[in-house]
Amino acid sequence: MTDLEHDFSGLRAMFVNCTLKRSPEQSNTQGIVDASAAIMTRHGVQVDVIRAIDHDIATGVYLDMTEHGWDRDEWPLLFARILEADILVVAGPIWLGDNSSVTKKVIERLYAGSSMTNAAGQYVYYGKVGGAVITGNEDGIKHCASNILYSLQHIGFSIPPGADAGWIGEAGPGPSYLDPGSGGPENEFTQRNTTFMTWNLMHLAAMFKAAGGFPVGGNQRTEWDAGARFDYPEHPNPEHPNPEHPNPEYR
Repeated sequence: MTDLEHDFSGLRAMFVNCTLKRSPEQSNTQGIVDASAAIMTRHGVQVDVIRAIDHDIATGVYLDMTEHGWDRDEWPLLFARILEADILVVAGPIWLGDNSSVTKKVIERLYAGSSMTNAAGQYVYYGKVGGAVITGNEDGIKHCASNILYSLQHIGFSIPPGADAGWIGEAGPGPSYLDPGSGGPENEFTQRNTTFMTWNLMHLAAMFKAAGGFPVGGNQRTEWDAGARFDYPEHPNPEHPNPEHPNPEYR
């Protein structure tokens, strides 16, 4: 089977670029975003990109911060676009060995919607797939990606294998990914990780789409609130022994 035989039409992907640079200034992070988005587009995925810093996104952990003292907040409109996507990739630079302040803000605002539920009664991000793209010119790709991917799975996104990609230059000041002579776009390691991440995101999203979402059973917040406990032990406290448990430490 050739790659062109894969048709992911019907999927939607959202890339949120958390660069600290406003448009039209060049974003090195956008270079990897463009490579991933090109693969998706070639295979029928509808791609949307948000450069977060171009928007007036308030700081906070509520869906609409204008209800909590802020004069303006564009997040509700951006959040509606994110909810339409099957794939979310949070992309951003490394600063002082960590994710950018904009990345942190976006994660916090995503968290604000995590208590919402979908039509099946699950948390609203169930059945959606998450990935991370990182750029910088010092060490920190794995640290930054792990922070993003942990956050995404914690609020309900599913993470496929190899769900991160990135590029870093030599330690200390030096060229960034898109700078002439950096070697970034030609780096085979980055090319491979970007490609595998992109395909794995599409494959997992397509599986969820074909299945009608993430499997339902024991994970519906609405049912839990209505009193269902999905076989959780009646006495989980060690002071209440469970003679059927095979491990004596838990009896």
